[in-house]
Amino acid sequence: MTLPYRDLIIWQKSFALASHIYKVTETFPIKEIYGITSQIRRAAVSVPSNIAEGSKRTTKKDFIHFLHVALGSCAELETQMLLVKEIGYITPKQSTETLENIEEVMKILGGFLKGM
Repeated sequence: MTLPYRDLIIWQKSFALASHIYKVTETFPIKEIYGITSQIRRAAVSVPSNIAEGSKRTTKKDFIHFLHVALGSCAELETQMLLVKEIGYITPKQSTETLENIEEVMKILGGFLKGM
């Protein structure tokens, strides 16, 4: 089973989220480059990467597994963004926008999984 992952709305939304995360984390303190900044960026990149990888697997079961991994990365990312909001690394506006984007991706991923 191979899907053109770039045509998937969930891949497009998660790719845009990862790009957004990179822009938001540019303003984090330099001391965090190997800490929370790196963790957040890895979690964000993991979402579209796992969707893409899963779509190229040969079985539906494998694809579903990678979609679950992507969903887990969304939860990880959400937790990390709540933390940086708490410690003041992002503005309330950035936090709201980012958390809404993460929630949207999680809802779409959940719906996609239910339809599998």
